[in-house]
Amino acid sequence: MKKFWCFMGLFSVLTLMLITLTSCGSSTALSKRDVLQADKKSNTITWGVKADTKLFGLMNVKTGKVEGFEIDLAKALTKEILGKNGKAVFVPVTSQTRMPLLRNGNIDAIMATMTITPQRAKQVDFTRSYFDAGQAILVKKGSPIKNVYDLNKSGKVVLGVTGSNSVENIGKFAPKARVLQLSDYAQAFTALKSGQGDALTTDNGILYGMSVENPGYVVVGGSFTKEPYGIAVNKGQKNFRNRLNKALTAVEKDGTYNKILKKWFSNVPGLNYKEMMR
Repeated sequence: MKKFWCFMGLFSVLTLMLITLTSCGSSTALSKRDVLQADKKSNTITWGVKADTKLFGLMNVKTGKVEGFEIDLAKALTKEILGKNGKAVFVPVTSQTRMPLLRNGNIDAIMATMTITPQRAKQVDFTRSYFDAGQAILVKKGSPIKNVYDLNKSGKVVLGVTGSNSVENIGKFAPKARVLQLSDYAQAFTALKSGQGDALTTDNGILYGMSVENPGYVVVGGSFTKEPYGIAVNKGQKNFRNRLNKALTAVEKDGTYNKILKKWFSNVPGLNYKEMMR
């Protein structure tokens, strides 16, 4: 765990430096760049992925590699687009850094539990949904909180992650609750365990991943929103977005998608992965 936190701390510093160094004067050049053609030439697609989210993208401190559903799906899409020798490169991102890294050209696409929303669609272009999540809450076993509406009682504290739309949604369903925002899911869960909040909220798939790793915590109340995840690319990259959509259809039709889904979600208590199959 100490190794993980050291990595995440170092990564955050390096990411901020990278964004700062590449942000000045790059927008014009990037808007003219054809990402799909550049990726075909280099035989590489660079993906922005989560490294702190079990089941979707989590850093394995033993191997130094990120593992999860989105990682395997990105690999499959890369090979579908570039061929069997196509290379997928992964850059860990957070909810705060993923958009700047995409705009600056440090990554080609974001596949990082990113919900398709009208507000975000003004800044990036999304593929169609590749995973249909829904927002929920995670609490300690035995908690009197059984659903999101129980958080509307005075004094309740909900933990969330900065840059996610989960925080905004809580304002709609439990406006009386106080929200404490952390920089990533690992910190948010640590805050829940230490009693800094009564519940942690984000998408159900992410919360189920936390509960698998920490059996003393459970997802309660079911989903209260729909959170379709999409792959985000920069505006003006219509060819790349269309090719990603075509690749998604291909891996769904040949069964690759369902194999990856089964690998990561078939043994998650309380989650019926078969309902998510395509």
